[in-house]
Amino acid sequence: MKKLNFLCGLLLMTFLAPSFGQAQQMIEKDVPYVPTKQEVVEAMLTLANVGPNDMLYDLGCGDGRIVVTAAKKFGAKAVGIDIDPERIQEARANAKSAAVENKVAFLQQNLFDADFSKASVVSLYLLPSVNLKLRPKLLQLKPGTRVVSHAFDMGDWKPDKQMSVGNSTIYLWTVPDNK
Repeated sequence: MKKLNFLCGLLLMTFLAPSFGQAQQMIEKDVPYVPTKQEVVEAMLTLANVGPNDMLYDLGCGDGRIVVTAAKKFGAKAVGIDIDPERIQEARANAKSAAVENKVAFLQQNLFDADFSKASVVSLYLLPSVNLKLRPKLLQLKPGTRVVSHAFDMGDWKPDKQMSVGNSTIYLWTVPDNK
């Protein structure tokens, strides 16, 4: 009987452990992964006036499409940050495919712990609550830093510009000089 209980326990651990691990991993993520359409990516980068002199940080970069497009089409250097190791691996593969791995980097870390103080542009496709939680850190960036968000605003921090692309809304803010 003890042997049977042990085997049943072992079977349960074998089959349930991966599901438990995946559920645990999902709990740690503040935002579900939803890819941004390429037309929206390009509109975000255009609205933020991204160019060769920019250092873009994409917070919650997913598969890296914003970072890769910023480097390939707009000539910027870019860093993607995501907590999901699978997305980071995918992003690195996409950068290699696009031959921009020398202009980009992908970091697996929590975006709240990340240092993006060197950014001249920050891109976001997060949730309103996450945007609001990030807002104090964004407002500490260099004055003139542009922040561009797909779909979600920053509460009472009114955007400098806003535009629609298909069914998506894009917001742009410029970090003010608070001195």
